[in-house]
Amino acid sequence: MNHCGQEAATFLLVAVSVAAPAAERRNAGEDSPRQMGFLLVLGAVECFLLVVMAYDHYTAICNPLEYPLIMNLKVCTQLVTGSWILSFQVQMGQTVEIFTLSFCGSHIINHFCDITPVLNLACGNILVNKLMVYTMAFLIVILPFMLILVSYSRIISTILRLPSNTGRAKAFSTCSSHLIVVILFYGSAGITYLYSMSSQYESIDKLLALFYTILTPLFNPMRYSLLNKDVIRAL
Repeated sequence: MNHCGQEAATFLLVAVSVAAPAAERRNAGEDSPRQMGFLLVLGAVECFLLVVMAYDHYTAICNPLEYPLIMNLKVCTQLVTGSWILSFQVQMGQTVEIFTLSFCGSHIINHFCDITPVLNLACGNILVNKLMVYTMAFLIVILPFMLILVSYSRIISTILRLPSNTGRAKAFSTCSSHLIVVILFYGSAGITYLYSMSSQYESIDKLLALFYTILTPLFNPMRYSLLNKDVIRAL
């Protein structure tokens, strides 16, 4: 993994490692905005950093001669820093907007604080709020995923045109850890939210959410570490 990919991976591990224990706490009342904002920010950071790493791999494999000029340390730092700043501004703003709504009935969420369970407690017309949530979900989750797909379609096309088996194997190994993380993150998140929209079984929803918010992030440090050359040499 090159220096830019390593920098993005480091910040990604920080994000998911902090997000995992946060998802275990089911706070209510005054803690709910903090918990939901915390999880939303870290989730957005992960989406953006996965795009940064996909672009880094795309540049390294498809434009190797121009890679040092395109993905220098300054650009990498700006991309990573921008991912954190943009995630914080957008998701904290969305959290404040949601918790300024009026809530009626029970304020107890038998889950960790996510947008959908909190919105279900709100009174009155929340159509505009739901439209904003869907818009943010498209811009923060779906659009980055589409960019990752485009990057990997170009990467795979380039790798298959390499003349040697050794070159193809080395190129695939460069992207393997990132590709596994993308599949697990988006796959588990997609299953969790699509299933929760149609499921009436609360225990299954919690099990899926546990896998998405805790188990998958906990696997990421091991996965990146075992594919790091320095770690492999140390072992």
